Amino acid sequence: MGENKQGWTIEISLPGTSTADLMGKQSVRATFKLTPQAINAISIVSTHLGIKQKSLFDQLMDDDASLSMIAHEIHSSNIQLGNRVQKTYVLSRKTLLCLDTTAKKFNAPRDILVEYSIQRLLPIIIREKEKHRKRKEILEDLLHHLQNGYELLQKTKNLLGDDDPVFERIRSSVTACESAHTFLDLFVKKSEVIEDF
Repeated sequence: MGENKQGWTIEISLPGTSTADLMGKQSVRATFKLTPQAINAISIVSTHLGIKQKSLFDQLMDDDASLSMIAHEIHSSNIQLGNRVQKTYVLSRKTLLCLDTTAKKFNAPRDILVEYSIQRLLPIIIREKEKHRKRKEILEDLLHHLQNGYELLQKTKNLLGDDDPVFERIRSSVTACESAHTFLDLFVKKSEVIEDF
């Protein structure tokens, strides 16, 4: 390809992008009426896994096949979700279009489509809650290990002195254990939000 007016030379041929593709990635706000459990699920997964809520919505609802299956299930059953709360989220224009198109095509309430899509997070939350429980157990074991390390370090200092190479190695090991304990303690505290689900 030759040189254009800006002086750029493109040596390779790549698939282009369209204005529609770029517009589809644009962020938009959408308000849904959801159960507190659904709102909580989005918040927990977002916080616990460090994933932006917009990315979660895009992952859950930018899939025609899954949305169609959910809409078909909604259409064939009488669903009562009870108390719902109005909540505004940011999602991509493409995801919102996919959601609106599916809702119209199957004559399904958009809020219910969103609610059911969010329920796809439940297995992840259950797995992460179990991992959190195990991490807390490991944290407790690591604390005991660290306390034993302090005792061994003191014993080594008393027997060999603090200028002995063995003392230095054990001190390095205890320092590494302290670092691991600090990391795990912060990680567990950050993840405590999942305990309430």
